[in-house]
Amino acid sequence: MTNEDTQKDDLDTADSDEMVLKKEIDDESEDFEYSDENLQDTVKKLREKLKEANKEKMEYLTGWQKDKAEFVNARRRDDEAKMEFLKFSKQGVIEEILPVIDSFDLAMGNKEGWESVSKEWRTGVENIYNQFLNILSKHGVVAFGAVGDPFDTALHHSIGSTKTENKDDDHKLAEILQRGYQMSGRTIRPALVKVWEIQEVP
Repeated sequence: MTNEDTQKDDLDTADSDEMVLKKEIDDESEDFEYSDENLQDTVKKLREKLKEANKEKMEYLTGWQKDKAEFVNARRRDDEAKMEFLKFSKQGVIEEILPVIDSFDLAMGNKEGWESVSKEWRTGVENIYNQFLNILSKHGVVAFGAVGDPFDTALHHSIGSTKTENKDDDHKLAEILQRGYQMSGRTIRPALVKVWEIQEVP
């Protein structure tokens, strides 16, 4: 049997069912007595059906709105996860560049050796150094760690202490051996430091 034959049979069945339904309605109409009581009963039933239909409609609407909100939230979380992945996917490359920056810091931190070379050479090296820093800055990387900053275990890794008699310096950074770096607000390398420690008076 072809699809056309099947469709024709379905149409014939539907027409037959429609004729039976019309006959039932006509038969009931002949027996129905129009009265105030029957009219009130019909109106009451219609109102109940309408109330039930409205209830179902609200249930469907509430369910649809809930599903839509869950979909929007799931999509937002997915987008945020993708952005987070893209943001930190380059962290490995950044971490490989940091030792190069450390070498610049060491070279320029040696005042005697740094000032023994020509000014033109120093200027050229400083320009290269600043280019590196600008590249890091474009990717949300910033350095931190300065003498006098309060010691913070989340940011600093202490490898020693320096005695002090000044109470105001206690637990502050006394020396920066290697600067720390953050990327988009997250610490990717803590600073190596020495910390002031109050000298106990005997």
